[in-house]
Amino acid sequence: MRVAVLSGGRSSEHDVSLSSGEAVRAGLAEGGHDVLDIRISREGRWTHGEEAVCLDPGAGLLGADAAFPVLHGPFGEDGTVQGLLELLDVPYVGAGVLGSAVAMDKAVFKDLMAAHGIPQVDYVAVREGDPVSLSPPAFVKPARLGSSVGISKAWSEADLDGALARAFEHDPVALVERFSDGLEVECSVLGHREPEASTPGEIVINADWYDYEAKYEPGGMELVIPARVPESVLEEVRRLAVEVFRLVDCSGMARVDFFVEGDSVLVNELNTIPGFTSTSVYAKLWEASGLPYVELLERLLALALERQEEARRYRF
Repeated sequence: MRVAVLSGGRSSEHDVSLSSGEAVRAGLAEGGHDVLDIRISREGRWTHGEEAVCLDPGAGLLGADAAFPVLHGPFGEDGTVQGLLELLDVPYVGAGVLGSAVAMDKAVFKDLMAAHGIPQVDYVAVREGDPVSLSPPAFVKPARLGSSVGISKAWSEADLDGALARAFEHDPVALVERFSDGLEVECSVLGHREPEASTPGEIVINADWYDYEAKYEPGGMELVIPARVPESVLEEVRRLAVEVFRLVDCSGMARVDFFVEGDSVLVNELNTIPGFTSTSVYAKLWEASGLPYVELLERLLALALERQEEARRYRF
C-alpha cells in the first residue's frame, strides 16, 4: 500500500510526534509499503519533501491508499485532522472525529464515563474564577492537552491557585482530580467492531509523579509487563479498557490508563493516538501480547480500510 504518515503538528507535542512518525515510517517500509512522509510544521504548514501539500476535498492525499496520523495533542489528535481526512476521502488509522474529540477533552471524557457508571477518581471541571469544590491533594491539568503538559500536583489549598493558573495558560477549562496513590496501569486496545485488549502493564515512576520528563527522559519510568496485580484485577483492566474504547466510539487503536487502588480499578483517561515508537507503551504491550511492531502496523492499516468500507455502506 501507499501510506501517508502525518507527523509533527502545531501542539506542544510536536517533537514527540516526529519521533513516533519516524518509527512508523520505518516499520511500514519494513512491511513492504510505499511510505509518504508528510510533515506538519509548528505553524500548521503541510509539506512532503520540500514541496507544500495542496489539499483538494474529495481528491485524496498524494495518491495514498491510507493515511496514518501520528499526531499528538490539539490540531491532530482532537478530531480536526480526522475531519480533514474525511473530507479528502482517505481511509485513516485511528478513531474518527467524534471519538478523537471526546478523548482529547478530558472533562467531556470524564462526564461520559460518569454517565455510564465507569469507576474513576472524583473530579471537577472549572473555568477561571469558578469555585473549586474538590479539596487537595489533587492533580490540576488543562482539559485538552497531553503528555502531562501544564499539569501540577496541588498538595494544599495554597498550591491550588498556582496550579490552576498554570493550567489556564494552556486551556480555558481546567480539570481538578482527586490524587490517587494507586498503581498506574496501562492497557492497549486494538480493533473496530470487536476490539481486543493487550496484557496490561504497570508504570513504575522514578520521579515524584508521571510528568513530561518521566515519560520521555531516559530512566524516567519503567514498564513492567504484566502489571503486578492479581489476575482478577488484570482481567478487570482489560474488560474496562474494551468497554471504554466502545463508549468513546474508538476505532483502530487506543491506550487506556488506569489507577489501581487495591482491588479497585479506576479509569483515568484514553489516548486515541498514543506514542508510537517501537519502545512506546502501546507497542510494547502488544509485543508482550504476541503481536510484533510491524504486524501491529499491518493490523492498523487493515482496520482503517475496514472502517472506510463500512462507512461507505451508509447513505448520509
